[in-house]
Amino acid sequence: MDVAEFRRRGREMVDYVADYLENLEQRPVYPDVEPGYLRSLIPTEAPLEPETYEDIMKDVERVVMPGVTHWHSPYFYAYFPAASSYPAMLADMLCGAIGCIGFSWAASPACTELETVMLDWLGKMLQLPECFIAGTQGHGGGVIQSTASEATLMSLLAARCKAIRWVLASNPEKSEAEILSKLVAYTSDQAHSSVERAGLIGGVMMRKVPTDNSYAVTGDILKKMVEEDKAAGLIPFYFCATLGTTPSCAFDHITELGPICNKENMWMHIDAAYAGSAFICPEFRHLLNGVEFADSFNFNAHKWLLINFDCSAMWVKKRSDIIGAFKMEPLYLKHENQESGLVTDYRHWQIPLGRRFRSLKMWFVFRMYGLKGLQAHIRKGSNELNQTLLKRITKSREIHLVPCQLSGRFVLRFAICSRSTESHHIQQAWRHITQLTFELLQEPAH
Repeated sequence: MDVAEFRRRGREMVDYVADYLENLEQRPVYPDVEPGYLRSLIPTEAPLEPETYEDIMKDVERVVMPGVTHWHSPYFYAYFPAASSYPAMLADMLCGAIGCIGFSWAASPACTELETVMLDWLGKMLQLPECFIAGTQGHGGGVIQSTASEATLMSLLAARCKAIRWVLASNPEKSEAEILSKLVAYTSDQAHSSVERAGLIGGVMMRKVPTDNSYAVTGDILKKMVEEDKAAGLIPFYFCATLGTTPSCAFDHITELGPICNKENMWMHIDAAYAGSAFICPEFRHLLNGVEFADSFNFNAHKWLLINFDCSAMWVKKRSDIIGAFKMEPLYLKHENQESGLVTDYRHWQIPLGRRFRSLKMWFVFRMYGLKGLQAHIRKGSNELNQTLLKRITKSREIHLVPCQLSGRFVLRFAICSRSTESHHIQQAWRHITQLTFELLQEPAH
């Protein structure tokens, strides 16, 4: 494929993607295939001679699409939201074209520096404490990880390294293996399985903290467990709090938990993988109160912030803690500017050595939507939109609702009033509301 054909095929691919997204609701959201379906549809070996681009695209529909679960379908309600936007997709095309591997500042200065600034932009949108903002003189800063799972693992490994060094400083006669065997980490019994997996990879004991009636971890329960473990000769060193658990979107009480972690010299990591995007809205920011006690904080911008996978934003209060745990400097990775004080080498902040130019997606999306546009996406509609929706619901005469005002927001109340109402009535009402909402959002003005 030469540059002329690339231009032509590129335009065709953009049209294909646009058509795919525009007509996605017409495809079945979940594939009707059996395990192993694909192997019988393609040859058992790679072709000896080149094949045509047209044949490949035909096979996309014949081979690939029948086995795709369409995450961006309006009928997809599983797992979690998968963010996507046209600006982010365009930025990903540019990322692929540039093709740099940003393991150090010298490997591609723009790749590193744009990421540092974008995490500062996003951190300020979230009103994170100044200690998490890199700026030009700050001790903290942000990094794009692949997933929240990777961010949790990085924080746990950094905390483990810090704890071992802290114990050795006062007990030099102890071996690292002996200290490691006594380290204990904590997380909610509602936490994502990736937290427990991080403990397995890190080779440390992970205790699950029971939650209250709202499925949240409270300070008194954690404090009791820590005291019991210390009395048994263990070394509590890490707690992963969750803001927006996977089963129920519960919020751990970080304003209670943070001071306990700080007092006990335990690293507190906050995993807000799903809910974190909402904190850019002032009316939801209070849910992040207590982040000032944390050593690290993470959420997935690729879930709800219009930035396609992968883009998991992580901040640390002291970047020296995470760099100190993983820093290695072979001669072939050194460069003359690395000691300047203004340079970040992100290979010290992550598991892999290489990294893509992912901050381009953030830059495009933040500029083309603006903070107000991103907030509007999180809120999913203005007062005027909800008022229009109510008028259409009333006009249809299938169900009857009345509104209310909450903190200046026009809210539709759904109250179950009749003695004879059963679950199938509620389901039918919900389907009706969903359909009218979808039709309204598809109109050009919205």
